[in-house]
Formats: sequence, structure tokens, C-alpha cells
Amino acid sequence: MLKLTPPHGERKVLLHSCCAPCSSAIIECLLANDIRPTVYYYNPNIYPEAEYEARKREAIRFVTEQGLDFVDADYDYSRWRIQVEGLEQEPERGRRCLRCFTIRLTEAARYASTHGFTLFTTTLASSRWKSLEQINEAGRLAASRYPGTTFWEQNWRKGGLQERRNQLLREYAFYNQRYCGCEFSYRCESNDKEE
Repeated sequence: MLKLTPPHGERKVLLHSCCAPCSSAIIECLLANDIRPTVYYYNPNIYPEAEYEARKREAIRFVTEQGLDFVDADYDYSRWRIQVEGLEQEPERGRRCLRCFTIRLTEAARYASTHGFTLFTTTLASSRWKSLEQINEAGRLAASRYPGTTFWEQNWRKGGLQERRNQLLREYAFYNQRYCGCEFSYRCESNDKEE
């Protein structure tokens, strides 16, 4: 298991979670390193709402089985849609993704700041489909907006976590989505299936 050294030796961490499959191995790793995260679920980008609810149910199921706190933030897809307006035609890993990460991690930083957390990180950094550079840029920007918070830049793909994620996916029979979450990635996935 990956040996973790959180910034400043902090043991209290707010973990922004995108879904149960991506969160499971990270949570397990944090717990193995004597770090008990509070899981923060803020994903207004997920489309349609039924997809959002399916992902959230799985996240709650896993987090509560671990005896951890789960923060269910608001789902406001229409507000998210306004915030990414003009970026609809951007490709995956383009400017829309950076904006989306920034929106979500800024909310995580805000929550961290107002609830006694100095350190936050995200399970987004576990996805091989996403740009780690964009995620870290968004996290740093979010932390800069809330002095007293630090974004923990951790590559959650390393140290056997990707393999463990796949094992946990099977063990828990998680619902495993086939697209990142937003309607634009959904359309890309649907188009790929039609070809």
C-alpha cells in the first residue's frame, strides 16, 4: 500500500469524491495511513440527474460502510451549465474540464475553510481519463481563494491504487459509469458507441 505523507503532517483531510469506484482505493489507502477523511460529494456536472443519484448512492454506500462522514453538497446542474457556457465544444481535457474542476474544487476549498479543514484533495486525480496537471492547477487556484487551505497534490493513480480500485470495483459490485459525468462527455461516449 502507498505510504502517504500529507502536507504539514495533517491528518484531517477533506476528500472531494467524484464516485465510489474512484474513491474506494483512495479511502482505503488513507485509512491504512491513519488518515480519516471526511468525504465531500460535490458534482453538479453529472448528467442526467438519475446518473448523479446512482453515483451518489454508491458513494454513500461505501463511505458509510467505512464509518466515515459523508457531506452531500447541493446538486445544481443548471448553475454548473451556466458556469461552463461557451465551452460546450471543447474536447475532453480541454478548457471546459479545467473550468469544471475549478468549480468543484473551489466549493471543496470553501467547505474546508468554513468547517475547520486546512487540507483538501480530490479523487479526480485517480482517473486516467483526466489531466492531472489540470486537476492540480484547479486545486491550487481553489486553495488560493480560501487562505488557510492547502490543496494536497497527490497522484492517486500510483502505488498500486489503480489495481486496488479495480479489485474493489468487483468486490463491492459498484455501479461503474462509462463517461466522466457531464452531458458533453456523455455525448462523446454515445457517439463512440454508434461508430
